[in-house]
Parts: sequence; structure tokens; C-alpha cells
Amino acid sequence: MDSADELPPALAGVVDEFARHLAAEHDRSEHTVRAYAGDVTSLLVHLRRLGHDDLAGLDLAVLRSWLAGQQARGRSRATLARRSSAVRVFTAWAHRRGLLSTDVGVLLSSPKAHRSLPAALREREAGELVEAAADAAFGGEPVDLRDHALLELLYASGIRVSELVGLDVDDVDSERRVLRVVGKGRRERSVPYGVPAQHALDAWLRDGRAHLARPAAGAALFVGVRGGRLGQRAARTVVHRRLDAVPGAPDLGPHGLRHTAATHLLEGGADLRSVQELLGHSSLATTQIYTHVSVDRLRTAYRQAHPRA
Repeated sequence: MDSADELPPALAGVVDEFARHLAAEHDRSEHTVRAYAGDVTSLLVHLRRLGHDDLAGLDLAVLRSWLAGQQARGRSRATLARRSSAVRVFTAWAHRRGLLSTDVGVLLSSPKAHRSLPAALREREAGELVEAAADAAFGGEPVDLRDHALLELLYASGIRVSELVGLDVDDVDSERRVLRVVGKGRRERSVPYGVPAQHALDAWLRDGRAHLARPAAGAALFVGVRGGRLGQRAARTVVHRRLDAVPGAPDLGPHGLRHTAATHLLEGGADLRSVQELLGHSSLATTQIYTHVSVDRLRTAYRQAHPRA
């Protein structure tokens, strides 16, 4: 693995400055900043191995040879596409900062990432998942009440797991059944949810949350067993564990429930633009992958049902 230790101080300083730029001016997440900084580090290590100690030696040929080396190491098309994107962001920034005389990444092309069809539950499986959670919650145990509300809300709203665990109690408008969600890039949106999710939330807030919450939880809507805000890893564990009890269901995490919500909305007649807004996608192209899921299921049903299929 390419290490920043191989870089001379000048180049290492450029990576650090780029990372600060992403975090401060573009408000990128810590994960994204770390990934982009790693990609740029890899590129600059490659530049250094070609005999260059500063950015003056960076040109399109160097970029292409770096990508070719990544491909030779067996990197996937999706990884190559992401790393190309990171480098183009970097060279554009470096050009604006005067560190490069031209934006050498503007002509860099990369293979399009192969977009596989996301796994999703069938309606029966999704129904069994939330009904089993409801049955467990009937016993009144705080964790069961929380898990039921969590599953109902994920399936009802299609929000990301990061958005779910970031919710505060005041982000829930029970009267209108709408969530105030802060998504990627700190973009805020309103997301509706249904009556079953409201009933599950009411039970959790009335009978469960106070038994788990400690001062560290603050205003968090969902609370972990130690009394603090529920983390993403714990939320994923809940989904995997509860799905394990549904016969024949695929092993999905919270993102699988997001796929499921989008797929079922489209299969039920929702228009693509509405689903895009619900999911918080910045591009309609991202949402369009769910139409492929619906068409794939339609094709399967056709083959099974039509006598001349």
C-alpha cells in the first residue's frame, strides 16, 4: 500500500492542505476526506517514484500511468472511477491554487463503474420483518421497542443509516408524520413516513427511550444499550439480526432497506422525481438504478407467468 511516508515534505504538505480544503470549504465527510487524501497520496507516491519531487512533473501521462498501475493491481472499475474522480478534484484545486500551471486532470477519463442491481426485500419479506419486530415489541422491552421503531422508520422513509442515527427527537413531526433529515453535504430535506412507523415511534418514545437514555444521549431519537446515541454499527447489527429471522430473506443491512423502500415506491407507482427527493439523491441518474430493479422483477414475473415467455 502506498504510504505518505514515501513523500517529501513538500508533497506531503500539499496532501494535507488539500484535505483541509475538502473538510473546511466543501464540507466533505471525514470518510470522504480520508479516501480522497489516500487516492492523492497514491498518485503522488507514483509521481515520486518516477523521479519528481514536486507537482511540476505531474501531467496527463503520469495520471494515466498511475491509473494503469491501479488497474494492473486488480482494482475494480468502481474503485478506478472513484480514484479518477478524486484526482480530478485535486488537479482542479491545485490549478486554482497556482500549484499547477494547467489543470492536467481535465482530460483524464476513467472506466464507468459497473452498477450492479441493489438487493431488496420483497413486499412479503419486508412485511414479515416489521411484523416480527412488532410482535417482539409487544413485550414492552425497551430494546425491542427501539428496534421496531428503527426498522419501521428505515423501511417507511428510505433514509440512510447515518441520517437515521443523526435524528433528534425534535426532528420528528408526529402531527404531519414528517422527518427533518440532514443528508450528505449537510443538505436538509423533509421525508414523510406512514402510520405504522408513527405507532412504533410513539411506543418507543413513550415506553422505551427513557429506560435506556443517559445524559450522553442528549436529544438523540435512538439510543444504544449504554445510554448514548445509537451508532451506525449498532443500527446495522439490529437490521442484520432481525432479518436473520425472516425465512428466505437476503442478508441486508440498513442500505438494503433503503433500496427496498425505493423499489417498492416505484413498483407502487411513485414517479422517479419524487423518489429522488425522498432519498436525497443529488442526481436523478442515481435514482434511476431502482427502475432497473423493478424492470428486472417484472421480467422475472413475465417469464414465470406468460405461456410464450
